[in-house]
Formats: sequence, structure tokens, C-alpha cells
Amino acid sequence: MDKNTFTGLFLIMIVLAGSFYFFKPSEAEMKKERERISIDSASKAGVKHAPAALAENAPAPQLDSAALKGPFGTSISGTATTSVLENEALKLTFTNKGGKIKAVEVKGEKTYLDKPVVLFDGDENIFGLTLNVGGKLVKTNDLYFTATKTANAMVMRANYSADKYIEFVYDLQPKSHNVGFNINLKGMNQVIQRDSISLDWETVLLQQEKSLKNEQQYSAPYYKYADKNPDHLSIAKDETENLSKAKIEWIAFKQHFFSAVLIPADPFNKVNLAVRILTEPGHVKGYAAKVNLPFNQLDAQNYKMKFYFGTNQFKVLKAQGQEIEKLVEMGYWPLKYINRFVVLPVFNFLESFGWNYGLIILVLTIALKVVLSPLTYKSYISMAKMRILKPEMDEIKAKVGEDNATLLQQEYLKLYKQVGVNPLGGCLPMLLQLPIVMAFFFFFPNLFELRGQSFLWMHDLSTYDDFIKFGFTIPFIGDHLSLMCVLMTISTLIYTYFNNQVSGATGQMKYIGYIMPVVFLGVLNSYPAGLNYYYFLANMLTFGQQFLIKSMVNDEKIHNILKENKKKPEEQKKKSKFQTRLDDYMRQQQQVKTQEKKNK
Repeated sequence: MDKNTFTGLFLIMIVLAGSFYFFKPSEAEMKKERERISIDSASKAGVKHAPAALAENAPAPQLDSAALKGPFGTSISGTATTSVLENEALKLTFTNKGGKIKAVEVKGEKTYLDKPVVLFDGDENIFGLTLNVGGKLVKTNDLYFTATKTANAMVMRANYSADKYIEFVYDLQPKSHNVGFNINLKGMNQVIQRDSISLDWETVLLQQEKSLKNEQQYSAPYYKYADKNPDHLSIAKDETENLSKAKIEWIAFKQHFFSAVLIPADPFNKVNLAVRILTEPGHVKGYAAKVNLPFNQLDAQNYKMKFYFGTNQFKVLKAQGQEIEKLVEMGYWPLKYINRFVVLPVFNFLESFGWNYGLIILVLTIALKVVLSPLTYKSYISMAKMRILKPEMDEIKAKVGEDNATLLQQEYLKLYKQVGVNPLGGCLPMLLQLPIVMAFFFFFPNLFELRGQSFLWMHDLSTYDDFIKFGFTIPFIGDHLSLMCVLMTISTLIYTYFNNQVSGATGQMKYIGYIMPVVFLGVLNSYPAGLNYYYFLANMLTFGQQFLIKSMVNDEKIHNILKENKKKPEEQKKKSKFQTRLDDYMRQQQQVKTQEKKNK
């Protein structure tokens, strides 16, 4: 580089440095420009705050006087603060950001980690209106409200202007699980466009129970159409549904043992409901509801609703009305009727004595077995008859041979007819008892009363008792072994062995019964200890009943009765419906064979 070039570059640098120093903007000008950028950013985001103001407790960006006098000027930015409203049943934490309930604690209840039960908390809970104001969407969830607290109420207000505002009024009465909720849009009919607005509610369920997998299995968003039974979205997968077939009386974000229900004074016309399966630790599912609210631009609008926050206890939900108690799954038809009108009333009656729930289940099982004892007796007698007839059936089998199955069956049917035995007599009473056995399969896992109740070594009858923890997962079994489930399996094997002795089962039939208990060990290992305890008791009581019946029944006497029946003339034998059908069947078979011979 020569001397002239260097001198020229040096003089240019001096000129540039001087211009930056003498012509830089003043501090006041720089402040004004920062404020303009902040307001522009908020406007472009749809009345959302600038990035620095999104965090909780972030300092509010400074706005100039013109912005503060504009639409929602005082609500565009602010500092997030919280306040609490509580009674004997609930503790509600409100935030002025969005004017919403930030967290709900159900008092008197604990999680599996012995912490307070909080239905939802934090920024994952979104609640508010979406409005079309001046062609732009405004979400109240992003506005800063002014909070006014009284003894039983919390009033949240966001001012659009001096005489126009959005107001959320929450009311919590003593000892109540209900929270009144009113939306007042004072003067907003003059600025809101279109004939509807939307109420958006999103939340993430927090884990409350020991088994996250089981909690997900019993959690789903529910809804009820007018004049129809409540229904729910998928339990096992993500799903979105547009509810618009009829008026919607309520929507519920149901968890296993707790629920948040939104109940409008006037049914909703249209709701979009969604559920997501979450994989994050401690998160059960994600729910979202978008409610379409009609809007009249000719008058101020008010919407009255209420929340229910609390347990899924059947009698508590039933007191809410509108069939909200059907959030408690009682099983399919006819199981739900057995549970609701038979099992539940008996359980509630026994509960009134103040007994331990382990004792209540014991007494409930005994009462059930006493009521079903006639069926058990009939089943035992039928199986005893079949066992006594087995030598004669073996003789027929040896005479006819196993190759001609049709003829063999016909000979068996003749024998049954002669001695007056119904071969299905041992199965039918068992089948009649099966719905009750299956009803308990739905009853105990959904019974809130068992939650947190201990009995013997079982700390919580509403979940599994992990007596042995593996520290790793075994296929089909899981990461633990439930002692009550093991005892239930052993009792089932004992019952199967004794039942085979009564029925005289041989061959493959003798061993098939031993397979199911092993299958149940894997299936029921993660089910509530209360359910396995019931099945264990039912097996042992049935075993005791059959042992008692065996001591009372004389096989030789039964055999003599069968012989006497065999000697009676056909016209003196009283035919059962089953025997009549057997006669018809045999007659049809004979006609078919006769026709086949003629055709040949």
C-alpha cells in the first residue's frame, strides 16, 4: 500500500468516527424507539406480549401514553401475580395473566407420593376466550387482568376502554366442590365481530396414582349430549371429535379418581374435544376443548357456567345431577346394572357401619355367596350325577367306538334321557354367576372409596400391592409381583383341582382348567389389590361351600335315584325343556339319515 492510499483511508476513518459521535441519537430518542418496537411486536402477535414479557413475573415493557389509551392498552402487558380463594374442599390459585384458575388442589386427598392432589397447575393450563376484535384475534389467556377478591368470589377484569371490558367472575361457596363461573362482556358487542366466540380450555393431567399406565387406562375426556347417555373419547389413542349432533350439557376432563367438569347454564351448541397420550414422566394425558359460544352484537353478553372439581365418588357425582355420576365406569350391559343397583347399594350399606374396607369386602363376598348358594348346590349335584354316570358312558364308548361321533353322541343323549340328567346342569348355574364375577372386575378398579385404604400388608386397596419389586420388567408379569394376586392364583388352582374331582373330568378337560389361573396371574398382577382380594375370598368360600355340600350329599343315594328314573316308563317321566329339545334333535337326525338312504 503506497503513502497516498494509506493517507486517504485514514482520513475516511476519521470522518466516520466523527459522524458517529456528533450525530448519534439522544438517550430519549433511543428509549422512544424501543417502546415503538415493543408495541409493534405485541400487535403482530395478536395482542401477545413481547418475548421478554412472556415469562412469569417478567417486568412489563414500557408503553407510551398512546398505546395505554388504545384497545386493551392497560392489559397488553403486566406482571403475573397470583391470589388464592379456598374453602374446606378446594384451594384455587388464580393468576391475573389470563384471569384464570392456575391451579386446583383437592383438599384432604394425597397422591401416591403423599403430596397434595393438584388437578392441574402452571402454564400448561390454558383457559380463556378467543375474540375477533377489529379483524385481529385476541386471546384473553394472554391479557393481564385486574383481580378483585371478596370473601367467596374472585373478579378478574380486562378493560378494553373506559366503558368496555371483559370480566370473569368466580364464586366458591363454603364446603362446596362447585365453582360458579360467569363471563360478562360489558360493551364488547360494539367491538367484537362475527356471531360467535370461542372458549378454549386446555390442560395436562398430572399423575396422582402409583401406576401411570393404569391411570391412563381410566382417564378420558367425557361429554353428554342432551337426552343421551354420557360418552367419552378414546382411552388408548389420540383422538379429536367435533361434537355438534345435539346440545351438549357438560364436558369433563376425567382422571382415574378425580375430575374437572364444566357445566353451562345453557347447553353448548358445538364443542371440539381432543385427547393426547403423553409420554413425559408424571403426565397422564393432555386434554383440549374449544367451545363455540353464540354472540349477539346487539346487546351485552353474559354466559353462566359452573365447574366441578373433585373426586369421582359415585354418590358425590350423582348429587351434581345431569348423570355426571356416569363418569364412574360400572361396566357394560348388564354388568353396569348389577353394579349400580345391587353391588353398590350393598357396599354403601356395609360402609355405613364404619368398618375397615378389607372387612367390608369380606362381608360383601360372604353375602353374595349366600345368595348364590342355591346355584352352587345345583351345579354341584349336576356334576355329581355326571360323575356317577361316567362308568356307563365309558361302556357305551367302548361298545360304539370313538370313530362314529354322531352315534356315540346319540347314545349318550339316550342315557341322559333315561336317567333324567341334564348334561349342562353343572354349567348353567356357573354361567348365571359369571356376570356377577365380571361385574366386580369393573367395580373395584373404579371404586374411589378404596383409594388409600389399607388392609393387612396392602397399603392401598385401589392399586396393586408390589410385595416383590424386581427392579426390571418381566414380559407378561411386569416389574413387580403382587402377593394377593399370587394367593388368588393359588386359590384358583386349588378350586380347579377340587372341581375336577367333583365333575370327574379326564383327558384334556382335566388340564385346561389349570391354564386360566396362570393367565390371570399375568393379567391381574397390576390390578387393584381389592379386586384380587375379592377373587381370593370368592374362591375360598366356593371351595368351602362345595366341601360342605359334599359332606351332605350321598353319591350312592344319587345313583339309586338315577337307577329308579331309568326303570320308569317313558310316559311317567317328566321331561324338562332340555330333554324335549334333545328328543326333537334326535328325531331330526333320524329323519335326515332316513332321507339320505332314500336318495341313495
